[in-house]
Amino acid sequence: MPSTSFAFDTNLPPEGPHAVLWDMDGTLIDTEPYWIAAEGELVAAHGGTWGGEQAHALVGSALPDAARVLQAAGVDLPVREIIDALSARVAAGIREQLPWRPGARELLTALHTAGVPQALVTMSERSIVAELLPLLPEGIFQASVTGEEVAQGKPHPEPYLRGLQLLSELAGAPLDPARCIGFEDSAPGITAASAAGLHAVLIPNATDPGHGPWRRIDSLAGLDLQTMASWLAQVNA
Repeated sequence: MPSTSFAFDTNLPPEGPHAVLWDMDGTLIDTEPYWIAAEGELVAAHGGTWGGEQAHALVGSALPDAARVLQAAGVDLPVREIIDALSARVAAGIREQLPWRPGARELLTALHTAGVPQALVTMSERSIVAELLPLLPEGIFQASVTGEEVAQGKPHPEPYLRGLQLLSELAGAPLDPARCIGFEDSAPGITAASAAGLHAVLIPNATDPGHGPWRRIDSLAGLDLQTMASWLAQVNA
């Protein structure tokens, strides 16, 4: 999803992020309750039971993996039909109310204004991303990667490596992953971002993966480019 309204700034300051890659569900927008409700409704419709612990174990997972777990819980549908049913339910929720996480919209806009390239890297499918993008200023994201566009979903690094590849193609030169920041909220997601070599930043939401080889913050609210530059300066000194 290249943008035609963004001039890729090849003169970004060396101390700042050369790009920022974003997870969507639970990181930018708090859609995890939509996914959990959709899963519960689908399992119940097929006579199964679904609890909070099961739901939270799926947060951040690739949709085919989640669909197979739902099959094991009693949903008698093919994987593709399960994904379509869940995605339709979540898309309807987004159309009804777009629940931004604190500070997310403001940081997206600030990075865009500063000329920092951004990519969306999500396990949701293109049908859900299509609900979000028209609600954002044009050109916020220079690239996007969705769940059906990769062979291996999170926690594998492929989605983030693909996002870096797309941004690198726009830049005309390979981006150094260590100079790029990846924001995530889940265990599969933060594992993927970290494994891709990004400066991975966890903002826990529906689940808390705990500490690991990543940075951890409480909220995006109040976060600015200067703070992000200081993170990179610390680890790339």
